[in-house]
Amino acid sequence: MRLFLMSCLFVLPLFSDAVAAQPDSSARPGDLVYVTNEDSNTLTVIDPVTNTVKGTVNLTSFDEDPRPPFQFVTGGVMPGHAAMTAKPLYHGAIHVHGAAPSPDQTLIAVTGRGSSNVYLIDARGMAVVGNQPNPRASAKTNSHLLTSGVLVGREPHEPTFSRNGKELWVALRGEDRIAILDAEIAKAVSGGAKENAVRMYLPTLLGPAQAWFSRDGSLAFVISQKVPKIEVFQTNVGEDGYSRPTRLRTLDISGQDPFGFTPFQKLSPDSEEMWFSHKLADAVSSRTIGGEQALVDHIAFGGAARPNHIEFVENRNGKVVYVTFARVDDDGPNGVASSRIAIIDRSAPPGRRKVVGTFFSHGRESHGIWTNPAHDRLYVAHEQDELPGTPHAGECVVSVFDVSDPLRPRLITQIPIGHLDLPSGKLRNKKSINLIYVRPGSPTHSG
Repeated sequence: MRLFLMSCLFVLPLFSDAVAAQPDSSARPGDLVYVTNEDSNTLTVIDPVTNTVKGTVNLTSFDEDPRPPFQFVTGGVMPGHAAMTAKPLYHGAIHVHGAAPSPDQTLIAVTGRGSSNVYLIDARGMAVVGNQPNPRASAKTNSHLLTSGVLVGREPHEPTFSRNGKELWVALRGEDRIAILDAEIAKAVSGGAKENAVRMYLPTLLGPAQAWFSRDGSLAFVISQKVPKIEVFQTNVGEDGYSRPTRLRTLDISGQDPFGFTPFQKLSPDSEEMWFSHKLADAVSSRTIGGEQALVDHIAFGGAARPNHIEFVENRNGKVVYVTFARVDDDGPNGVASSRIAIIDRSAPPGRRKVVGTFFSHGRESHGIWTNPAHDRLYVAHEQDELPGTPHAGECVVSVFDVSDPLRPRLITQIPIGHLDLPSGKLRNKKSINLIYVRPGSPTHSG
């Protein structure tokens, strides 16, 4: 812990947290950043060309009917975020959390943790697949009725598309299995088709948090937030493009995660390593994809860092792993409390990677993080609102960084994620969890 802090203090002066002049954007028209907001049950959509909010996708069922039990604001009273989903006749999403793009980035899967389902989003159209026109639409009601999505099971945490896009694997954190969906049938079911989109339930260890695939799709790694283990499956994809999974081995990771709380993983750009965040153990680790998935690196942060998500940035100026911290530090820029993001130099030899510095996320409780295709911009979501007395007080923000030099990130801007305009009132977008950068129609560029 002391050595880690001393190292960070030594390196931190090399990084600039001052707001940088807007550099030339490497974003293209049509690129989009999607942010899942767990408390408001909305998706904020950001245009990375202008770094402004383009719109908000509504996953609530409010204002579909003019009668009071269906309204968001009733009798002039706007419910608190915690009470929203307890309103009578609410059938919308509850606790929107996980998100993942399809391999061609035209479709986004989003999980509703509390509503036990998956919603599919048309990435280009910023629209929920399966919504129907509202026969009662008027100035006082929404124009669409929200689909029920696809029911999958208790506490769906993170979804992941298979490498060929034919399947969607959804980790059911409240159970001991993964729901494997036929992606095409799932779209039909979202539109009301009376079919079964779940191809099979794959038995796993307790509390599976996420599945992630090797680059060729032959292996699936399953992590857990209940036991200190990782399961590795052979997917056995047939000529029809569908998997027939068999368990290859179970890895004991109690040395890296004695608490059994590993919520997130991601594949390195060279496809050789899987990296894991161990939130309660305040550490990350990496393992080989091939062989027996041997441990490569184990990097401890200490200080109740509470690492959330992992992202890789690799360009001509360096190769790094960024790790968002949930911890909020009081000594942020200009005296404003902020979380940090760790920088791990991945150009070091395997087994010798270490934290070479941190930078402030310019928000509280940093969570989702994603780079753009050029690997020179970084987008970071935050769970908590900004503090009173700050420019965006009372709002959640997405921070944007210039990472053309990955070892010296520079803040470009903070983007307040705004609100959803409902006919009966304004619903503030709140508690951002996941964030993904998509270029619809192009192969996925991250993980």
